[in-house]
Amino acid sequence: MALNLEKLKVLVVDDVDPIQQLIAKIVNTIGVEQLYTANNGEEAFDLFCKVNADIILTDWHMPDCNGIDFIKKVRTSDYSPNKMVPIIMITGYSAPTRIATCRDEGSTEFIAKPFTAENLIQKINHVIQKPRDFIDCEDFFGPDRRRNRGAKYQGPYRRESDQRIMV
Repeated sequence: MALNLEKLKVLVVDDVDPIQQLIAKIVNTIGVEQLYTANNGEEAFDLFCKVNADIILTDWHMPDCNGIDFIKKVRTSDYSPNKMVPIIMITGYSAPTRIATCRDEGSTEFIAKPFTAENLIQKINHVIQKPRDFIDCEDFFGPDRRRNRGAKYQGPYRRESDQRIMV
């Protein structure tokens, strides 16, 4: 089933103009007509507050306000119009510790540069068709960081939802 994405609002945040244009072109190609762009996290947050985008695609390394700080602001600011908006981090920082930082700061998905149009389209489809539950606790607010609940997991089950799994 093909998705109708013409009413979807997408915010692209990247300080490198050719990358911003490439991402915009890919998103436009899949039918998104409402596309907004920003060059850094500060500009992006102001724009997000005005347009309330449905999906955010952001780079990490940008001047003034980087992608991680932008994600924190979207997830925690009282001015954020949608703290649960799907955020896809698209960055050249692909070391496991960097991916963990993105996850731990509230990124919904992660794409390493260089990326393909197919990678980006798959991630967009994934956040639309399989939205993640959100966790709100003392030291974290963001998408559930657990990817799968495999039988090999040996750690403690601490969440209320985990108790239903155990029964």
